[in-house]
Amino acid sequence: MKPEITIVHTSDVHVDHEYTARQNGGDGAAPLAIVLAAARAVEADAVLLCGDTFDCHRLPAALIARVGALVRGAGMPVVLLPGNHDPAMDGAVWDMEGLAGLKNLHVLGGAGGESVVFPHLNLEVWGRPHRDWGDMIPLERPRPRSTRWQIAMAHGHYVPVPDRGVFPRASWLIGDAEIAATSADYLALGHWNRAIKVGTGPVPAYYSGSPDYAGTVNVVRLGGGGGARVERHPLDIPMPAAGA
Repeated sequence: MKPEITIVHTSDVHVDHEYTARQNGGDGAAPLAIVLAAARAVEADAVLLCGDTFDCHRLPAALIARVGALVRGAGMPVVLLPGNHDPAMDGAVWDMEGLAGLKNLHVLGGAGGESVVFPHLNLEVWGRPHRDWGDMIPLERPRPRSTRWQIAMAHGHYVPVPDRGVFPRASWLIGDAEIAATSADYLALGHWNRAIKVGTGPVPAYYSGSPDYAGTVNVVRLGGGGGARVERHPLDIPMPAAGA
């Protein structure tokens, strides 16, 4: 087992052929490419994409092929949690040619189930995927620990004490008690564009923010004689062209 594991956590990349593409000179996968480059730069053992990696499931084949090439060339495992924009459902983009069958792409909620274990890291990553556009409880049914290290992933709104009996309200709520119940070494959160630490309990719970808004990814280090150590690593994101 490695004495220290390095994980890169991001979310809300929103690969698409419209807004993201316009902001990146026509390349709707540019933020993902930048994230993967940063992960290689810090010699990450794995990358976590914590929801809304894709803006929708209706994307051009050429764009899906580009994403497939980026993931294939990442040189490390990539764990994808489906979010509210890209739920785990029939016709999902990762089941299409160009992404289907990639050995280093692990989609939680897909054929492999809601967790993936990396024996060489003594690490398990788990998360409850969005399966449609309806409401759900992201941290429902915490997973018992089976490895030395465990990371949980969730895509939704943090509210310290959720009241799910009040309508209208934000969906996909994540509360302090649910965070604590995971007993995970790190909780990777998505859905908020800004990077921020949340929660009041012992489980370190962080939103990474989206790459284009936060301008950073979370670099999480497990081991080295302690628990999770989290820092924000800047991304090399070019400024949008004038008038974009």
